[in-house]
Amino acid sequence: MTETSPVVSLDSSVLQILKRVFLTRFSTVIAAVIIAIFVIVAALAPTIAPYDPLKQSYLDISAYPSVAHWLGTDQFGRDVLSRLIYGSRNSLIFGLIAPVLAAIIGTTLGVTAGYFGGISDRIISRIIDILMAFPELLLAIIIAAALGGGFWNVVAVLTIAFVPGFARVARASTLSVKQEPYIEAAMAIGVRTPVIIVRHVVPNISASIVLLLTLWIASAIRLEAALSFLGIGTQPPAASWGNIIRDGLGNVFGSPWPIIGAGLAVTIVVLCFNVIGDAVRDVLDPEAAE
Repeated sequence: MTETSPVVSLDSSVLQILKRVFLTRFSTVIAAVIIAIFVIVAALAPTIAPYDPLKQSYLDISAYPSVAHWLGTDQFGRDVLSRLIYGSRNSLIFGLIAPVLAAIIGTTLGVTAGYFGGISDRIISRIIDILMAFPELLLAIIIAAALGGGFWNVVAVLTIAFVPGFARVARASTLSVKQEPYIEAAMAIGVRTPVIIVRHVVPNISASIVLLLTLWIASAIRLEAALSFLGIGTQPPAASWGNIIRDGLGNVFGSPWPIIGAGLAVTIVVLCFNVIGDAVRDVLDPEAAE
């Protein structure tokens, strides 16, 4: 009789875990509702936005908030609210896609290094050490400067910036799980290595990966805004919260509304994702929360 692996889970189903994450704290419910509103607004941007975000009007340059323009206009006469609505699409897409890709790539590298060891561990670990020698923002700036702007370039930049963290966590967790008796039992009865990794290793390190993923979605949104603000992220005329703030700096005294609106949007979304990330940490890793 073989020993089965205990998958890391504090509840018997995913629904119960989600219930504990989103219903144990009132602040988490509020954060989830706010994020849902932002996602709905981003998805329905062409329908909700009152104006074309690229349309300029010399008659409405730097207009103050009014019935026609709820958040005023920028130095080119573009409606600020419309640009914020369309900008949410880029910011949220980058914030979701890049961490997920980084989690997949980083977990693959970390599990490979931790499970097989030897030369693969040394090579992967050295690459990860080199990447982690740079702060995330600095690493993203270096890569973005080399690749340039554009949607997929920005996705690649953010993904590379987050891969080292996922790889290191996955490697450390794999080294711990690899020593468990059920892994040795599976190897003893001749279970193939890919099956052991997929059925026993990955499920038992998934809690750490999911926890890191939820916390870094907020970081991805923040990094994308920083790169766009610096001019190496989302490129004009496409709207992003970061380049909306950058455009607003040129006319901060004439029309501060782009900076106020985009700054509040980034702050609110990042704060909400951090609140949800803390709730996920408390459920999946209660020892770390104490």
